[in-house]
This record gives sequence, structure tokens and C-alpha cells, in this order.
Amino acid sequence: MKSIALTDNELITRYVDGDEVALKHLITRHQKKVFSYILMSVKNRELAEDIFQDTFIKVINTLKSDNYKEEGKFLQWVMRIANNLKIDYYRKVQRMPTFESNTDFNIFDVLNGTDPSIEQKIITEQIYGDVKNLVQYLPNEQREVLEMRIYDDVSFKDIAEITGVSINTALGRMRYALINLRKLIKEKNVIIS
Repeated sequence: MKSIALTDNELITRYVDGDEVALKHLITRHQKKVFSYILMSVKNRELAEDIFQDTFIKVINTLKSDNYKEEGKFLQWVMRIANNLKIDYYRKVQRMPTFESNTDFNIFDVLNGTDPSIEQKIITEQIYGDVKNLVQYLPNEQREVLEMRIYDDVSFKDIAEITGVSINTALGRMRYALINLRKLIKEKNVIIS
């Protein structure tokens, strides 16, 4: 099989049909770009290798379960998975409390921490849910940029690279996404405060 001549989608189809070599070619084709992106973000080779491995495990599971929607943007999809796994890792690390070792340790200091009240959490979750629902009404290109920037904390430079557009185009899409989102918030009477 000449993997150079086959498109990503042809390799995916072959892999789903049982050709394990097709997956190897697909990973080989994109591993340098995906790994470099992860390493550039996390700046730790061991962590980057873990996230890279988890990314392709998720890719394989999605392909095997036939949940991949062919849109001709395989690399962007893989990069988004890698980015989400990176964010998940940092969220998990941030949630883990760290303690200074001293003799004045009091468990109630930890329990009474700075966590918001249940009511605050419910209100915040409701607002996020409402806004996230409104985001679905945005045009695909605007929604994609907004989700990567706001929810995934991807830089505009990386967004431009992942989506295959210039930085100015990515910035413009974000601007229009925010303008349209404000209009939707007014139209749907969503209260954000």
C-alpha cells in the first residue's frame, strides 16, 4: 500500500475495514506535528508523550466505534483531542490541593477553603450551560474558533494553524462570534450576571 498516495480519509476507511497498517501510516503521517504541538504547550517531554499516547488511544477508540464523522479535517480533529486532553490534565492538577508542611495543619482550613457555595455553583453552571447552548447557533467557523479559544484556551496562532487560516481570519471569526453571541443573548433573554 502506498500511504503517500492515500488521503487521511482513505486510510481511515481502510483501518475501519480491518487494515491495521493503514492506522500505522496515518499516525506516522501526523505524529511529528501532533507531538510538536503538545510538547510546545506542556514543555515536558514525558508529559507530552503521555498526552500523545492518550490522544491516539482516543482516536483509535473513536474510529473503531465508528463515531468519527468524515469532514476531511482529520488532523484538526486529532489536534483538538490533544488539546482537550492537555486541558483535562491541567484541570486535574489544579484541582488537587497542595499543602505546606507545618505543625499548625488544620483539616478545617482545607474543608472551608475558597470553594463557592452550592447556590453559586448552580447559578454559574446554569449561565455556562445557557451560553454554551447559544454557541451552537453560531456559524460553524465562528463556533469552532470561539470554542477553541474560550473553552480549550488555544492561542490564536494555534487556532490559525489547526483550522488552516491566517491569524487575522481567526481573530475576525472570534470577533464576529462574540458580536453574534451578544445578539443571541439579547434575543433569547439570557441573563448573565
